[in-house]
Amino acid sequence: MHPPLSQASSSPDASMTFSFEPCGDPVAANERAQRLIDPGFGRVFTDHMAMIRFSDAKGWHDARITTRAPIMMDPASSVLHYAQEIFEGMKAYRLADGGTALFRPEANARRFQDSARRMAMPELPESLFLESVERLVRTDQDWIPDSDGGALYLRPFMFASEVFLGVKPSAEYLYMVLASSVGAYFKGGASAVSIWVSQHYTRAAQGGTGAAKCGGNYAASLLAQKEAISQGCDQVVFLDAVERRWVEELGGMNVFFVFEDGSLSTPALTGTILPGITRDSILTLARAQGITVREEPYAIDQWRADAASGKLVEAFACGTAAVVTPIGTVALPEGRFTIGGGEPGAMTLRIRDSLVAIQRGLAPDANGWVHRLD
Repeated sequence: MHPPLSQASSSPDASMTFSFEPCGDPVAANERAQRLIDPGFGRVFTDHMAMIRFSDAKGWHDARITTRAPIMMDPASSVLHYAQEIFEGMKAYRLADGGTALFRPEANARRFQDSARRMAMPELPESLFLESVERLVRTDQDWIPDSDGGALYLRPFMFASEVFLGVKPSAEYLYMVLASSVGAYFKGGASAVSIWVSQHYTRAAQGGTGAAKCGGNYAASLLAQKEAISQGCDQVVFLDAVERRWVEELGGMNVFFVFEDGSLSTPALTGTILPGITRDSILTLARAQGITVREEPYAIDQWRADAASGKLVEAFACGTAAVVTPIGTVALPEGRFTIGGGEPGAMTLRIRDSLVAIQRGLAPDANGWVHRLD
């Protein structure tokens, strides 16, 4: 265990301090090593967590790094009835030189604020968001797996904790950060996945919460994902809620298309699609490499036609957990179609390798994305 810089030190917010309460019964080193051999995704947790409370009366207060443990919750807590809840997903990496770093945490902090605003929740100052994740990673950095693709997945989240029954924004909130040792999100590494085009369900509509990272969006996708699995597919892709024609995103990932002329396309952000940080990073890297990039609508019928004609040569999904995942086949009730040869394409792999190399400190970071914690 590596404790924070001090037992209680001033945070960037002038009125705040982070206290440190070390775990009294940490996982033994040999047991931790066993868990890190093949951690999977989202099931192996570290010894500590971060938490900050908010109330209308006190503002942000009671910031701490403390033992990861169950929390007491009243059955009338607002989140259980009115679903005021948001979260983020990000990773801490072991760098090639042995250091530790976060990838674009400022972007996560800003998106967390955007989500809070949409859900009528208080906006956590960026400085407090950053300090909470930095201190937790410093404390539990020994939990970062050394395996290829291993990382420490961080889950900042906030929920309404006021005890009341009534439809209004809560007056109290609890912000927390969990850390989980993870390996590859999909077994098989860069193997292409199959996706099912949802016919009966949509993820979001104009004016809704599609651009916010809130639990309700993901809950709404689960039945469609279950349907995809029943159709023999790995993931589901959603169409727009109005015309049921335009490709939007997968259940938890943005989608890209690669064409025979070497250009790249992805659906534009119109308020119904989550503004993915991996998505934005890929757009930036592609443009820097001289790749023509378009953010534009793309119809499911056009996707099928372009795949059949050979105009579309690759497709891939992207997100923090999976990074870049090739799409090999697409299934609809009337049948399946294959993209390219159904295998990971050259540009997909090149983009993935370029992004991962920056995240791991193996390539120059021209955009200042790597946030070192040394």
